[in-house]
Parts: sequence; C-alpha cells; structure tokens
Amino acid sequence: MRSKLQKIGLVGAGVMLGAALTLNYSAVADREATQALPLDELRTFAEVYGKIKSDYVEPVDDKTLIDSAINGMLSGLDPHSAYMNADEFKDLQVGTQGEFGGLGIEVGMEDGFVKVVSPIDDTPAFKAGLKPGDLIIKLDDTPVKGMTINDAVKRMRGKPNTPIVLTILRKGVSKPFAVTLIRAVIKVKSVKYKLAENGYGYIRITQFQERTGEDLAHALEVLQKDNGGAPLKGLVLDLRNDPGGLLNSAVGVAAAFVKPNSLVVYTDGRTADAKMKLNASPEYYLRGNQADYLKGLPAWTKTVPIVVLVNGGSASASEIVSGALQDDKRAIIMGTQSFGKGSVQTVLPLGNGTGIKLTTARYYTPAGRSIQNKGITPDIVVEEGTVTGAQRDPNLNIREADLDRHLDNPQTGTHKPATTPAIIIVPEKPAKPVKPEKLEPGEVISKNDFQFNQALSLLKGLSIIRAREK
Repeated sequence: MRSKLQKIGLVGAGVMLGAALTLNYSAVADREATQALPLDELRTFAEVYGKIKSDYVEPVDDKTLIDSAINGMLSGLDPHSAYMNADEFKDLQVGTQGEFGGLGIEVGMEDGFVKVVSPIDDTPAFKAGLKPGDLIIKLDDTPVKGMTINDAVKRMRGKPNTPIVLTILRKGVSKPFAVTLIRAVIKVKSVKYKLAENGYGYIRITQFQERTGEDLAHALEVLQKDNGGAPLKGLVLDLRNDPGGLLNSAVGVAAAFVKPNSLVVYTDGRTADAKMKLNASPEYYLRGNQADYLKGLPAWTKTVPIVVLVNGGSASASEIVSGALQDDKRAIIMGTQSFGKGSVQTVLPLGNGTGIKLTTARYYTPAGRSIQNKGITPDIVVEEGTVTGAQRDPNLNIREADLDRHLDNPQTGTHKPATTPAIIIVPEKPAKPVKPEKLEPGEVISKNDFQFNQALSLLKGLSIIRAREK
C-alpha cells in the first residue's frame, strides 16, 4: 500500500515560484498503453511537424519542436498537468525540501495571463503586496500573453538578489501598475505557532512539506509546555492562503486530531493505483523508515476544541485537512469558501531527466464529497476584517472554477454539501480603507486579525459551555 501512496502525492493549487510544493514521485513512468495508437492523427502530426521543419520562417531544432508538442499536449488537459524539462524537473525535486530560489508566489493561468493564486508568507511576493487574483501581464518588458505557464515561471525564477519588474492588473484599480521584486532563496517555514492566550493555542500551516507533520507535533508539545504543562482549552488551526503540498503530510496533520484509523481522504481515478483510501494510521502519513512523529502526542490533541480558518487561498491539501475534520465533526470550519481544487497530480520522471505532472485522480472527503470547483463551505462564514467592503467582493478572489480547462465536479447537481453556513459574520465597514497590518518581527498573528479573534471568541464560548456541562 505504501508503494501506491508514493505514486500519488502532489495536491497543491498551481505552480510555485520560490515556495516549496513538496510531492511524491511515481516509480512507474512507462505504463503500457491499453489502446492502439491513433494512426490518422499521428500522420497529421507528422505532416505538421514536417511543414514546420521545411517552411517555418526560421530554422527550428527537433528538441524545441518535440518539447513544445509535449507541452501543448499536457497544458491542454487541465490547469495542473504540465511537462517539465530537465532544469524544471530538477527545480521541482529541490523544492521538496522547502528551499529554492524564486519569488514566493503560487500562480495559475487565465486568458493567457499569469494569475496570482496566493503569495506565500515572508517571501518577496508577500512583502511586495501581491494579492490573490492579481493578473501579471508583463515580466520586465516582455508581455506574458502567449507564454506557457512554464515559460513564465522560468522567467520569474533566477539568481537570488536579482530584480524583476512585474506589471500587475488588479480588479478595482483603474490601470496596470509595476512592482519590482528582488529574487531570493525562499526558505518556507511550514508551521508557525504561539500561545495566543493562557489555554488557547494558535498554529498556522503555510504549506504541506516533508516535515510538516513532525513540525506540527513539535508545535503541539511546545504549546502545552508554554501553557504550564496543562492541556489546551482550544486551538486555532490556520490554513488560510495555504496552497497545498504533500498528500501524506495532509493525512498526518489530520491524523494528529482524529481517532486512529479514521478515514481522512480517498482518491478515485482510472487506474488501480489511483483508487486509494488513506486513513489516520502511520502507513499513510510516514515516508520510508520515518519514525512515527504522532506516537507521543498528548491525549488532549484528540479532544481539544478546534477552529480551522480557511479562505479562497486554502487549496487542495489544506482542503483535505479541513474537509476531514469537518466530516468527522472534529472541528468547526470558519472563514470564507476555499479554493476548490479536488484533484491529485502524479509526478512521473521520464528517462531523459525530464518529467511530467499529470492529473490522475480526484479526491473525496470521508463523507464522499468532491470539493472540485466547489471548495469547503465553512460552518461559520466570517469575512476578513482588514479590507474594505469593496475588496471583500468574492468576485475578486480566484478559485479553481475560474481557471481555464478546470476539471468538472462529478457531483454537480446531485450532491448536497455537508454543511451550509450556520452563521455569517461580516465586520463593520470601516470609515476609510484599512491596509492589512504588517506583523512585527517574531510575531505569527496580528492582534487585529478579525477572523482569528472570532475563532478565539468561539473557542472561549465552547470552553465555558464544556465547563458547565461537567
């Protein structure tokens, strides 16, 4: 079963530029075709290939033509399948450790432009103020229109400390504007945490990397220590703007809070390898000979009240966790509708040092929900409080359903969501536009974070109720 798990692992929202999107690699890249090759179509391909070689205005080498053909074949499937040349594949492998050069931005494509899915905390893109939904229309002096996503990514990557100018088109802003970013070696810290108040912990997961489960277990132990050794009364798990990452790390995070062997997620695809049920047990969240990092967790982690914060930037692996905890009635989901990426990508290395990222399965929550194009509906919808009413317009947020060639949801029109919001909380509209508060060095959460404060208030209320019931 472990070998099957190692073949399906990438559950992030898009292409990472300097933010680590860790993944598993398939050991099988040459599965035999089960159908005969379409000879007529291949003859047409060969004819076009020959015309380009003989008649194109400039000579084109064979490698360029073949790479372009493979690129087009994969990019035409869905927003997440892609071909990676040797350099890109190597970058992806390096990225599994959570450290490589770039801008720190999760991107997709829309109408031929690069579209920002989410900037990653503490990266050049985050510090420059890029926002989900921004369209990147120029890279330095080169228009993006007509580039593939891989071409755009390649241009945005580069040596640390070198500048790049992005021209941004933002809804609500009358004309494009330029932003200069300095490339950096991005060291993404997967888990951040602090004791928000006596008895109440806060954990933020920025991405699901190789060590996310271990770092989460360490955070829970430290929070108990900071709480004087006593169990926590409540925990806020912040998955906002978490674009996803490694599938088995998502299973490990959910397993920290649910009962052993509980179903966390299952996948369904065309091949036997793509049909899996992943439970909260070590064989599904550990890699290789890794020691079980959840074995020593204190018992209170299975019962502590939890509020999970999500928003439109919460995608894939973060949706797996929030969906599992929601279906298990283990946590209250709070925030705004999540991204809605319900597909899994398998990374297949090819013999010449290149690789492909291929969508091979859809995943489903334990209750059988596909969140593809839908996302996770919070139990309590809480709008962000650090922006104006106009900026809270949900039409300004990019989601899976906005991406070209996105997969359909197989349950559309036939499956009701597991929950509808019990409460909708909208902060009072400020008298003047409010800019997001910048955190002080060493801080992990703003005291003026409206959604966090609502989560903390709810946990305190639950604590009072539980105390009265005893």
